[in-house]
Amino acid sequence: MATRERGEDVDVDRPSALHSTVEPGTVVLVTGGARGIGASLARHLAAEGAAVVAADVVDAEWDADGLGVTHVRTDVSDEASWRHLVTTALDRHGRIDALVNNAAVYQGLGAKRAFTDISVEEWDRVMAVNTRGVWLGMRAVHPAMKRQGHGRVVNIASSTVHMGVPYFAHYTASKGAVIALTRSVAREVGQDGITVNAIAPGIVETEATLALNDDAYLAAAAGRRAVPRRMEPTDLCPAVSFLCSRGSGFITGQTLIVDGGMAFS
Repeated sequence: MATRERGEDVDVDRPSALHSTVEPGTVVLVTGGARGIGASLARHLAAEGAAVVAADVVDAEWDADGLGVTHVRTDVSDEASWRHLVTTALDRHGRIDALVNNAAVYQGLGAKRAFTDISVEEWDRVMAVNTRGVWLGMRAVHPAMKRQGHGRVVNIASSTVHMGVPYFAHYTASKGAVIALTRSVAREVGQDGITVNAIAPGIVETEATLALNDDAYLAAAAGRRAVPRRMEPTDLCPAVSFLCSRGSGFITGQTLIVDGGMAFS
């Protein structure tokens, strides 16, 4: 499989129907890449030929052997940690073509609870990772992307924003802020050749989801979809790949709901 040499310029902003997946050698940062949705995205992008740097606050729970994935311990809520991640990616690959902001506090919430029962400490922790982490990530990669004249940012939001899911106020608010950030930053960086979009997944059946929801709830949610089945992490992969690709160059500031047709926008 052909790969791009370190630092080599590629005309990645000229759209083509042939470029709906990432081009071989595309350098992609995926946060929260150690497990769950992030691991699935990292594996998928790497299998398409991308040079993936998977960042997470915990060690990876999957073997990257043969996929050429670099794992970097990263706390997305910390500015210095982002500097280390970006420096590592640039030292290894010479460029950063795409950032997938996936890391979020979700399973760590422990259980759904009324908004009146959420502590200030928990609220701040969710916002620090889910919202500040996205902002810090976009800010950290911007100089490299601007220098290149090209970049793709994909922020993982949530369909809870569109549905008003109860007992999840801090998580929903944090993901609503991600959508707002996506729109605002897209307006600022389009002139730099950078696109910024969000994907709002429905409830994805991962270990984290199973820890927070019982099977009856998940089955009922699946039955309410226009495509009435359960959602797997791999259902997100093609959409993320497209928004990281050359073919998405004239799409920015948008939020794509990927949930099998439960919430419509």
